[in-house]
Amino acid sequence: MRRNSKLILALISVLSLLAVACGSTTDAVTDAASDAVDEAVEASGDSVGLVYDIGGRGDLSFNDSAAAGLDRADAELGISFTDLSPNDDGSNRAELLQLAADDNPIVIGVGFLFEADAADTAAENPDTNFAVVDSSMIDFSQDPPAPYGDNVAGLVFAEEQGSYLVGVAAALKSETNSLGFIGGVSGIGLIEKFEAGFRAGALSVNPDIEIVAEYITAAPDFDGFNQPDRAQVIATTMYEDGADIIYHAAGGAGNGMFQAAADFTDDNGSKVWGIGVDSDQFNTVGVNNPELQEFILTSMLKRVDVAVFEILEAQQNGEFVAGPNTYDLAVDGVGYATSGGFIDDIIDDIEAAKASIIAGDVVVPTDPTEIS
Repeated sequence: MRRNSKLILALISVLSLLAVACGSTTDAVTDAASDAVDEAVEASGDSVGLVYDIGGRGDLSFNDSAAAGLDRADAELGISFTDLSPNDDGSNRAELLQLAADDNPIVIGVGFLFEADAADTAAENPDTNFAVVDSSMIDFSQDPPAPYGDNVAGLVFAEEQGSYLVGVAAALKSETNSLGFIGGVSGIGLIEKFEAGFRAGALSVNPDIEIVAEYITAAPDFDGFNQPDRAQVIATTMYEDGADIIYHAAGGAGNGMFQAAADFTDDNGSKVWGIGVDSDQFNTVGVNNPELQEFILTSMLKRVDVAVFEILEAQQNGEFVAGPNTYDLAVDGVGYATSGGFIDDIIDDIEAAKASIIAGDVVVPTDPTEIS
């Protein structure tokens, strides 16, 4: 955990001076200094406990976007944090939420799978605020539906809107009129929003474009977000079948798609692309694999970092609001990346599509089965 260093250093300085002045009472003053520091940190309330989704910090996608929000809150707001990662099967989510609640005035769960555990833990800790990424935290068993509690907020995104924009980009850049989509896990409604937006955006440019979609696993098997080898196999098949651009919404598994793009291009001499998700993957993937950057056309930005930072800022300012907090194109909660310059020539078209969505002229679907 990182402490509020400025406050602590100030207290230590003051109490150290007292220790020098008091001479024989140095031990007592030292003890007092320690107690004062602990009390000051507790009183400041400027700390958060965050529990990642499976894969944790370092997934180069969803979790890393949340981590960026933590780091920004640390740097700009002086908010210290503890960040934790669940078991590979996620079986200890509730335990980690409670552990975080023991020491922090606000707890964040990264991913919709935290909903039930966060609701239960929040009820047991009424003086601690909770926020869950990708869940509205609305209890639909109530009539009328309402937040699970006054201390529970949801951080939700218009993934379909950002996906629409990268769908526009893909259709404008495709030379084969064939695209692919790889989802991490089907049957949960969330990843289908990415597919629906991507399809709608691409079809708005070219109604005859072909789009093939495949999911790595189906709920309740959520390991699809952590299978890059499987994503690589799926992507390779799509490229071989004619797709020249593939968009993934598969968390850490998507890294396998970028490798497939590089390998296919090297083997066939025909350039293919991947589109990233959540973070600007030109930058995140490029940290360890800069050779893959030239195959990342763009990324759909899901600003989990912004949501994490803003809920912590609201907490610090005493402005925490229960229920869903929505991040869409209108507030730059979603968007697209321009790193690499590969879509510079079509930005005007993408911005026009963005403006139409914000104005309400285009309503992006959230269910791919509704798109003809």
